[in-house]
Amino acid sequence: TWKWVVGPMFLYLCERLVRFWRSQQKVVITKVVIHPFKTIELQMMKKGFKMEVGQYIFVKCPAVSKLEWHPFTLTSAPEEDYFSIHVRIVGDWTEGLFNACGCDKQEFQEAWKLPKIAVDGPFGTASEDVFSYETVMLVGAGIGVTPFASVLKSVWYKYCHDATNLKLKKIYFYWLCRDTHAFEWFADLLQSLEAQMQERNNAEFLSYNIYLTGWDESQATHFAVHHEEEKDVITGLKQKTLYGRPNWENEFKTIAGQHPGSRIGVFLCGPEGLADTLNKQSISNSEADPRGVHFIFNKENF
Repeated sequence: TWKWVVGPMFLYLCERLVRFWRSQQKVVITKVVIHPFKTIELQMMKKGFKMEVGQYIFVKCPAVSKLEWHPFTLTSAPEEDYFSIHVRIVGDWTEGLFNACGCDKQEFQEAWKLPKIAVDGPFGTASEDVFSYETVMLVGAGIGVTPFASVLKSVWYKYCHDATNLKLKKIYFYWLCRDTHAFEWFADLLQSLEAQMQERNNAEFLSYNIYLTGWDESQATHFAVHHEEEKDVITGLKQKTLYGRPNWENEFKTIAGQHPGSRIGVFLCGPEGLADTLNKQSISNSEADPRGVHFIFNKENF
């Protein structure tokens, strides 16, 4: 018995020592951006920090709590010279971080007054395989949209740098949320990508659909009145916001028809129930013929 116990315990202690060593390395907060609806963006730098799209880190702020570590998805791209997270103020710890960064004050906060931050990571997720496919479906539900901020930024950097060698040719992006207010910063990112793609005459590279699942009768009426306007009244995007939930069977069949004989990566960051639905659709819409269309499902649950 002791042989089976000592081995895993030794590996666990080694892993804890490595994580402790990484968490002691100096992290510098270069910028704090306040977004609407009490969401802040922390842009940071750390010597030797290397990341891939969709990864996450653990963050500790000793000024708030000397023991608490909290996971946050990285919202920056590997091509950027900093790494960033978006933090929504929803509890005691995030409120403490908000105040420690001086976001509750009106005057400009000096960099040397910003709190010390400890960072452990990054840690990998399924989203890292996005660039292995020519066609991908990205599905983000609620806060699960944050990994795709990193993905979409990185795709854009790679596209601008060398579009001919980029294997990824088509992105279908689905964003499901009760309301867009909490993630207004992400709508701003989509607006920027939309404008830049149109400037390059390749608006078809990214197809996206935003579904508001927490709609009521007044919202539906407002939607119907303004549907003919050039831009959506909720997000400011050319793509109109949809109400309710997607018909996944129709979505999969449509995409399969447009990309026959392809391997299509399906990436989800969302709840387990939605994962089960997408997994079943990926299996049922994949052909038995090896030369036919195949949906490869990847998930990250929270």
